[in-house]
Amino acid sequence: MLETMQERFDRRPESMRVRRRTVEHPFGTLKFWMDATHFLCRTLPRVRTEMSLHVLAYNFKRVMRILGVGEMLQVLRA
Repeated sequence: MLETMQERFDRRPESMRVRRRTVEHPFGTLKFWMDATHFLCRTLPRVRTEMSLHVLAYNFKRVMRILGVGEMLQVLRA
């Protein structure tokens, strides 16, 4: 699997630059929300949970901006 992915990147080296630009904004936003310091929890399972909550909050905020709060609530109720 890794070899196949590497072959794809070798054929299209610009795709990695696009990917880096695409994911940089969400991670920068999450670091800003977390005060760019550290996780509040200790141990890997708890840190995973904390990160998952940050990502969930980020996704909810994006959906609210794209759809609006009213439409998002309608979708959640359905």
